[in-house]
Amino acid sequence: MIHQHKYDANGKQLCCTQEEKINKKSDKNSGCCSAHDEQEHSDEDGHNHEHNANESTLKMFLPAIISLVLLLVAIGLDNYFQQSWFTKYVRLSWYIVAYLPVGIPVLKEAFESITKGEFFSEFLLMCIATLGAFAIGEYPEGVAVMLFYTIGEVFQTLAVSRAKSNIKSLLDQRPDEVSILVNNLVQTVKAADVSIGTIIQLKSGEKLGLDGELISEKASFNTAALTGESKPDTKVKGETVLAGMINGTTIAQVKVTTAYNDSKLSKILEMVQNATAQKAPTELFIRKFAKIYTPIVVFLAIAICLLPYFFVANYDFNDWLYRALVFLVISCPCALVISIPLGYFGGIGAASKNGILFKGSNFLDSIANIQNVVMDKTGTMTEGVFMVQEVIISNEFEREEILKMVNALESQSNHPVATAIHNHVGAIDPSIELKNVEEIAGHGLKAEINGKELHVGNFKLMDKFSIPYDIDPDSIVYTLIAIAYDKKFAGYLTIADLIKEDAQLTIDKLKSMGVKTTMLSGDKNTVVQFVANKLGISNAFGDLLPEDKVNKVNEIKAKNETVAFVGDGVNDAPVVALSTVGIAMGGLGSDATIETADVVIQDDKPSKIPMAINIGKQTRKIVWQNITLAFVVKGIVLILGAGGLATMWEAVFADVGVALLAILNAVRIQKMKF
Repeated sequence: MIHQHKYDANGKQLCCTQEEKINKKSDKNSGCCSAHDEQEHSDEDGHNHEHNANESTLKMFLPAIISLVLLLVAIGLDNYFQQSWFTKYVRLSWYIVAYLPVGIPVLKEAFESITKGEFFSEFLLMCIATLGAFAIGEYPEGVAVMLFYTIGEVFQTLAVSRAKSNIKSLLDQRPDEVSILVNNLVQTVKAADVSIGTIIQLKSGEKLGLDGELISEKASFNTAALTGESKPDTKVKGETVLAGMINGTTIAQVKVTTAYNDSKLSKILEMVQNATAQKAPTELFIRKFAKIYTPIVVFLAIAICLLPYFFVANYDFNDWLYRALVFLVISCPCALVISIPLGYFGGIGAASKNGILFKGSNFLDSIANIQNVVMDKTGTMTEGVFMVQEVIISNEFEREEILKMVNALESQSNHPVATAIHNHVGAIDPSIELKNVEEIAGHGLKAEINGKELHVGNFKLMDKFSIPYDIDPDSIVYTLIAIAYDKKFAGYLTIADLIKEDAQLTIDKLKSMGVKTTMLSGDKNTVVQFVANKLGISNAFGDLLPEDKVNKVNEIKAKNETVAFVGDGVNDAPVVALSTVGIAMGGLGSDATIETADVVIQDDKPSKIPMAINIGKQTRKIVWQNITLAFVVKGIVLILGAGGLATMWEAVFADVGVALLAILNAVRIQKMKF
């Protein structure tokens, strides 16, 4: 029996947990989907339109080809090459043989649906219509309906498979086995069994299976699996390396710091595999609509067949039964039930291809309606890599000596500013002895050196310890690091962060789409205003705490406007969760923000923000085109069918033809350039 997914009222998938999706790659006997099975599209009725995805295309079309050949021969013998032997039971038997290759699978599906209590399925409609056609002697039409229905099913299978291919490719990014060092001997073990602290040895070109810390002096990694960037990223001893990174030309050793299921790549795979668990409101509506719509048309078909007996003088049962059967074929909701989810799959697939991960089709709908994009500065619109711009030291102090002391004290912090100072000054002087080191939250660091106090931080630190200074911090655009030694102001450093190369393009595109932009940052307000003015962002606020960002977003939401917040740091997680759509810079961003976000940008490029909005808009457009097409064509042909003006051939077009047109329209999104 084919597994049927269960959803709650909000469209969230209740079965097939993320752990099962990640770990069970081919557990065909379990009641839930495996990692690859989850990628297969399953309708509400349990019918799987990708159950043959691994078979060859020829094998998938073979039943239809056999049926088509037999049907064409029969039509030829009926109309063009009439033979005396091709009559009565011979003729009936021939059409039955033509019917069986395409009819048996659908009859089986109908039977299974009935045993599960789902009487009014599309399969039952097809069975009633085709068997009814046989009952009134319309053999060619009975075979043709089932034949074209089967061809439609195969095309649906191929379309779903293609729509999912971009997502499926991510499933192969994480190796199942790794080489570890045990007593200086290399052993190959399953990555899932490796414990924290184990040493992994990576050969040239080998992919890392778990997150860890580089213990080799230096190594170069291709980070395409995580960030979409294939250019090498050089790491030095002690730096973090992530699962999915590919080692360069030398052998490297990595100490495992994170369990297999907690790695960054595992989280990305969870997002991808869970993307179909959240259904868009349109998709949920169509599923509910189909459940009500199908039984109604069955009863209408019965009424079309029987009620005219009481009102029509020359009532012909076969004529009205034929009309009812035509009505049934037309009414099949395939075009809606298949093409709408396929449209969303296509949107998610197109986004994945461009390095954007949507955690559900509902977020494609939500992002299409975004009116405001609120963004963090550091790591979102800027590189997040700080560099020392200026060093201003008072003549009263020895410049080199002060910088060495500052470098030694900053080595106690892992803040990006400390890294910038270390990169500027160089190696730490081991002769400098630090005592009573203290980090003052939101201010900076203090310590004793040679019996005198050294203060390094912002100018609030100077004010806190009543150290006078003779400059106006607000007059300097860059981030300032103030220095005081022996209770005297010794000078300052200016630190700057580079604006990302595609940041300007991002703002320009958002403006052209009519989306308002706002920048919120905990950085110095003058720095925030400088970056905002350079990029053309009209609303910008600096010196904000996490709760201040939340308040700013609440102010926008109070105007009944939708908000997308884009961030990358741990402190962005609360406001990401609050926004209509939370977007995380997921290349090497905070785990908390990535897990909270609805959309993850893998390569940290802000230009993917307007691209994500555009993908959402195009997906919604295609979905509504399909809904309109299906309803209009079916509505017209239903009326014609009930009035006896449409034959079974028009019915086939209204069902299978419209479904195929909708599918072709849905897969268009995968070829679009955004």
